[in-house]
Amino acid sequence: MKFILSWVILNLPCVLAYDPDYPHGTSPPYLVYLKSDYFPCTGVLIHPLWVITAASCNLLNVKVMLGITNPSKVTEQNVEVVGLVKMINHPDFLITSIENNLMLIKLKKYIFVKDYVKVVSLPEAPATEDTMCTVSTWAYNLCDISSDPDSPQSVNVSVISAAACSKAYRTRSVTGHMLCLGIVPGRRQPCKEVRAAPAVCDGVLQGIVTFADGCILRADVGIYTKIYDYVPWIQDTILQN
Repeated sequence: MKFILSWVILNLPCVLAYDPDYPHGTSPPYLVYLKSDYFPCTGVLIHPLWVITAASCNLLNVKVMLGITNPSKVTEQNVEVVGLVKMINHPDFLITSIENNLMLIKLKKYIFVKDYVKVVSLPEAPATEDTMCTVSTWAYNLCDISSDPDSPQSVNVSVISAAACSKAYRTRSVTGHMLCLGIVPGRRQPCKEVRAAPAVCDGVLQGIVTFADGCILRADVGIYTKIYDYVPWIQDTILQN
């Protein structure tokens, strides 16, 4: 009995990483899987030539994959693997900080819109408190870190106040360039999910996860980079490159 209990405790993070009751479906058409030699990240197609993600996802040998539902299934149809020209971090990003955590990826070829690959809009106004948003990424159902995730999942959560977010993350500085979504207080359950999940509200990209102490796909509170504040940088970068 003691052995069984020890095994459960040791393996709890992996058990909680996957929701077996979640209905498997397709990924949102704007979602991009960024595979690297280290760990994968989630990206978002914001322009036929550009993907946005977190600057902390600036890794070696990144492979851009569009139209993908199950990254662990090598025979999946409708997957487009696209080369990249360059990766551009926000100039004020520091590896020791969660602020300004954005990166743009310029693709080698123009992406044509289709049912399973679409561009998401950038915000013309910031998301306000209580706005309902959809956060999407991939989850793992195995403890094997060498395996790709196999479960695209989404959760509907609302924007919470900066005060509530600061209460959830007392050791973090939540600045005006950040957005928080989730349930207060967060459950802080450990899990294994793909980093840099986007928050899309009414069809508009409003945030990309920059820090989370818990499980985004189970509605724990996450800190997101507020995309609205960075639209000028995004647009200028695209124009200049």
